[in-house]
Formats: sequence, structure tokens, C-alpha cells
Amino acid sequence: MQTFSDLFAERQWFTILLVFSFASVIQLTYYLGIYFRFVIYRRKPVSYVQEPVSVIICARNEAENLDAYLPVILSQDYPEYEVIVVNDCSTDDTDVVIKKYMERYPRLRTSQIREDKKFIHGKKLAVTIGIKAAKYDRLLFTDGDCLPESSYWISRMVSHFNSKVSIVLGYGGYLTQPGLLNKYIRYDTLMIALQYFSFALCRIPYMGVGRNLAYKRSMFYAGSGFSRHFHLASGDDDLFINEHANRSNTAIEFSPESHTRTAPKESFDKWFFQKKRHFSTSKLYKPVHKFLLTLEPLSRLLFYAGFACLVCLPVYQQLVLSVFALRLLIQLVVIKKTMMRFNEKNLLLISLLFDLISLFINLGLLLTSRIRPSNYQWK
Repeated sequence: MQTFSDLFAERQWFTILLVFSFASVIQLTYYLGIYFRFVIYRRKPVSYVQEPVSVIICARNEAENLDAYLPVILSQDYPEYEVIVVNDCSTDDTDVVIKKYMERYPRLRTSQIREDKKFIHGKKLAVTIGIKAAKYDRLLFTDGDCLPESSYWISRMVSHFNSKVSIVLGYGGYLTQPGLLNKYIRYDTLMIALQYFSFALCRIPYMGVGRNLAYKRSMFYAGSGFSRHFHLASGDDDLFINEHANRSNTAIEFSPESHTRTAPKESFDKWFFQKKRHFSTSKLYKPVHKFLLTLEPLSRLLFYAGFACLVCLPVYQQLVLSVFALRLLIQLVVIKKTMMRFNEKNLLLISLLFDLISLFINLGLLLTSRIRPSNYQWK
């Protein structure tokens, strides 16, 4: 005869099983219902007119990178475009490098922001000045430390623009370097891109990255630019897209020719500070985006916790192991296919570890992002 304590314990384990089952359903829904859309997506051939484009690069103390990367941007295989470098209070030889290439490339132009200790500003001012200086309606953005991976970068990114599409989301990856931190940064970037590309395909776009992003100047002005969040150091890309993207005006571009690469932070402290600043904007996302972005990691946490509790119980062991194996298989397929599309290597197996520890890293980032940074860095 069962005692009260035995019955209570049995109900507790059954409740944990229900939580695990619910979390498993949510996880499989994200992978099969959302992420898999990106894995199987095939871009339809498009016929387009190559309209003029303004490429805008915001740079602060990027002399070395501009010297290496500007020739690639200025030599794109595209009939008509201009490149505007906004030199934002640089104290290195950024202006010297820009002048050197202006003598060689008539398409290169520049705007300069002088330092004013009474007026502290972020990257949004530089972006706004670049947009105001642009001659064309189609704008393509990247940073001074970003390298396009091909001479067709402009062509691929702007090929989606039409009378309906005003925003094009691209992939901005990081260079492969030795070390665990580099692997985690590239994994984190890959998963974020998988998420915002997949959500865009589900017609709920919520963000893009300024390292590789295109939109129309007319849309920027019609939406009053960054006026609603100009006071924040971050958000020139994700908050702007979150505010203006909708189910019909956003396209994605992920062909290898459209990628950009940049060097990642070399220390955990610098990367953590950068990510913390980015996390500070998430509280201003639309409610549906905040819900969807919270539901996935929460269900993942409950999934792992439920598995750890139930896997040693003989009565549930076979069921729990089967569900865990199913999710693992689907997860590996999705990540592998995503790696191939983003040309990322050596991340598949370690992604299984990162899938768990990222929960705690991102929780720490979210909590500390509520503390305002001590300075107003925009990178």
C-alpha cells in the first residue's frame, strides 16, 4: 500500500515529466517550425535593375582596418555606387587613410565628426550623418573593421530591393582564430543569425546587424530615424529594424558572396562588455519579440533540468532518452546546415556544450545589461 509520502513523490516526478514534455514540445517547435525554415529555404531567382547604392561605413580609429579593407569595398563589381566613410572623432590616422583612397577612387566620399567634450554621442549620430550625406535611396551599411567576402557583396545585398522590400538582412560573421573564446563568439553569432533569419522567414522580423545591413533612406526618414531611441548607445541596427520591419518589407540574403567578416574581441571582458551593451536594447523590443526570444531559452533550461532529473528513473528513462536523442539529432542537422550556409567551420560538436552554457552566459548578460555602462562607447 502506497504511503502519503510515496504518492506525493510520485506526483512530483510526474509533474517534472509534464514540464519536461512541455519544454520538449516547445524546443522541437522552434527547431522544426522556425529554424528549419531557414535550413530548407531556397531563394527564388530574381530579375532586378541595378539601381545606384550608397555604402555607408562608420569608423572610429579604424585606420589600419580601412587601409586593408577599403580597396575591397571600392572595387566591387557593381555599376554605380558611392562609399561614404563617416570619420567619427578618430584620433589615429583614419583621416590620412581616407584622403589617400579618395585620390585613387572618385566614388569615395567622407564626412567628419569633430570631438566635443560637451556633447557625448554614440554611433547613431555617425549613421545619421552618413545617411544625410548619401546621394541614393538604397543604403548598404557595414563597419570600418568589416571585410566583404567577395566583389559581389553589394550586388547580392541590394538585389532584394523592390517596391515592397525596404530592408535586407545580411550575415556579418567573425574571422576564425585559435582559442575557445573565438569558437564561442562564432557560435553565438551563428545562432543569433539563425534566429533572426528564421524569424524573418516566419514574417516576424525583429533585428539585423550593422556589420551587414541594407535599407532605404526613404524609410529611414519616414520613420523619423533613430529619434525614439537616440539616447541609447546601442540600437542603430537591432532597435531600428525592430521598430520598422514588418511581415512584407523585409528580405534576407545569406549567399557566401554577401557575407562580411570582422575580427572578434580577443578577451572575454571586452566581448562581455560589447554583448552587455547589445543586450541593453532588448527591453525595448516589441512584446511579441520579447516573448518569443524569452520562451526559447526558458524552455531549453527546463528541458535540460527535466532531463537531468528524470534520466535516472527507470520508469521514465527510455522515454526521456528517446526525446533527448530526437532533439539532439534535429539540433545537429539544423546547426550543420546553418554552418554550411554561413561558411562556418569546426563548431558542430562544441555547439552541444555551448547550447547549455550559453543559457548562463546570456542570463548574466541580461542581468548586468540593466546596469548602465560607465562610458558611451559605440563599438
